[in-house]
Amino acid sequence: MSANDKVVTRRSATGYLPIENYGLIGNMRTCAMVSLDGSIDFMCWPEFDSPSIFCRLLDKDKGGYYSIAPPEIMNFTTKQQYLPSSNILQTRYISEEGVVDLIDFFPRPRHTNVVAKLPKNMPFRESIEVQDELKRWLVRRVECIRGSMDLDVHVFPAFDYARGEHTTEILLPDHPPGCPESKTVVFRSATSSLQLDVTIDHGEEHAASCPTVIFAKVKSGTKSEGVVARIRLLEGQAISFVLRDDIEDHVTRDVTTQILDEQQSATQSFWFNWISKSKYKGRWREVVSRSLMILKLLTYEPTGAIIAAPTFSIPEDIGGTRNWDYRYSWVRDSSFTIYILLRMGFTAEADAYMDFISERFRKSRGSDGALPIMFTIRGETQIPEIELDHLEGYRGSSPVRIGNGAAFHQQFDIYGELMDAIYLYNKYGKPVTWEQWVAVREILDYVMTIWKDPDMSIWEVRNKKQNFTYSKVMLWVAFDRGLRLADKRCFPCPNRAAWLATRDEIYEEIMERGYSKTLHCFIQSYESGDLLDSSILIAPLVFFIAPNDPRFTRTIDRILLPPEKGGLTSTGLVYRYNTEHSQDGVGGREGAFSMCTFWLVEALTRAGVYEPKYYVRAVNIFENMLSFSNHLMMFSEEIARSGEQLGNTPQAFSHLALISAAFNLDRAGEGRPTD
Repeated sequence: MSANDKVVTRRSATGYLPIENYGLIGNMRTCAMVSLDGSIDFMCWPEFDSPSIFCRLLDKDKGGYYSIAPPEIMNFTTKQQYLPSSNILQTRYISEEGVVDLIDFFPRPRHTNVVAKLPKNMPFRESIEVQDELKRWLVRRVECIRGSMDLDVHVFPAFDYARGEHTTEILLPDHPPGCPESKTVVFRSATSSLQLDVTIDHGEEHAASCPTVIFAKVKSGTKSEGVVARIRLLEGQAISFVLRDDIEDHVTRDVTTQILDEQQSATQSFWFNWISKSKYKGRWREVVSRSLMILKLLTYEPTGAIIAAPTFSIPEDIGGTRNWDYRYSWVRDSSFTIYILLRMGFTAEADAYMDFISERFRKSRGSDGALPIMFTIRGETQIPEIELDHLEGYRGSSPVRIGNGAAFHQQFDIYGELMDAIYLYNKYGKPVTWEQWVAVREILDYVMTIWKDPDMSIWEVRNKKQNFTYSKVMLWVAFDRGLRLADKRCFPCPNRAAWLATRDEIYEEIMERGYSKTLHCFIQSYESGDLLDSSILIAPLVFFIAPNDPRFTRTIDRILLPPEKGGLTSTGLVYRYNTEHSQDGVGGREGAFSMCTFWLVEALTRAGVYEPKYYVRAVNIFENMLSFSNHLMMFSEEIARSGEQLGNTPQAFSHLALISAAFNLDRAGEGRPTD
């Protein structure tokens, strides 16, 4: 049985493909998930947090999809890869009779200000029209490389998270070779409409031998009709399909082969030029470059925001309820993002992201001074959580949620990540401004009033608040970075003595109450008893504790034990905490956390500077972890015991942690200090 036969069989058995069987394409406005069998099963349009148009990933019958693939009865194999140094995805269908390449991409102009910000006082929609070089197109191009092959084209949109009705109009039922018109099908809903353009790319000088595209309307599991076509390609023949907004005022002209060739060439050049700026030259260059390009795809260009993941409600446990919407920008990610962007050489992206975060912490604090933990891609804070009961969820994992109810959780660790981001930006990027420093002082003065309170911390528990050790460590970081920044820049600091006293008090308290004298390691919270939590692995990374301190090395040693022996590591993968022992208010199981595994690698790396055995272990765990990526070197949030990926994908935090681990492994291996 071929590799592709296995893919088809697994979809036919459950209606779903494994989460890792997808690649990502995008244009820094939105993105699409393309499956290994040539189907776009997830796409929100026209922006990351817009309602979905294709969402078969979350409901095999109602979600909608856009597939271009050989008939299922055909015996063929698929291979999927990105074209070199790009985010242009190639899916290759191979059979005895022929080979066809499917190329998927969102166009990018060759030369553009890649982090262009919204002009002041200009609404978002108007700013898009000004940037007319950026084509809001989804391009899918098929070309026969050898022999011949039949392909089935299925386009079944499901507007507004599959809640909206739509009509389907075929403008060109018979699309013969040499046809000068490209606008072929229009899908219209109450809120938006899309058109499908078709071009015959090669062979028009021999019209009789060119492929013909004939669409027919078909009723599917979606609420309205879609279209299907069967095409046959011979060697050298190609057809392009362009899905775009049906906006009559400025995009009515037909698509041509020349235009599409230019768009693909420009897009290839854009990505090549962008990744060429990377300063990373270490041992894991290929995987780090791919992680950087994924992070770029997760950037919302008009504001500089970076989303946690482009998907929503992909489960952390198959059949479970841990299904969340990650299409937002978390304050928690800020220090890790700033650090990676600056150290890897992407200063323009770091500047744009810092501007976005700076605007938020200066203007979005509540009346009491508190900062929300997340924002929309435009900086808004109202993110109501809604359950979409009409969708069954990935492999029956319900409820399907959009929005995020954790938006106003009290998670005090964010102040440490924010202050670390500002400190790192001042160190590796641009000097912090006076206005930013004033905001820092106000925030830290507020934090002095709440640091003793319990919170919901990094894992966003949904039951009782606790004094989480991770939050206390990050609160220590907040005051430490504020004091360092004041000294570095000689900023006036009226409450310096109070900040210093608070920082020292937090440290003493963690060492007394966040450390188990029974287990001889750090624990999840002051109230948790002897419960481990892998979030403590961050401690040496933020310079809270020396990586060779016996208290920390004993903590690492315990985390490295398997769960049945009181640890958190299984098959070289690290769990957040033991869900059987920790009542987090969510319930159900979850997989090992990709980010936590990379944190373990970095903690071992830092300890390995003083104890070589830890460095060897770090390399082994890192290489093992890389084997759990998908075929395109993408990581989701978690990894199941079965080895399959779980959770929203690809996740920014997983890739940020990967890059940081690789960067510091290289430095330690070369005898340089870890950063």
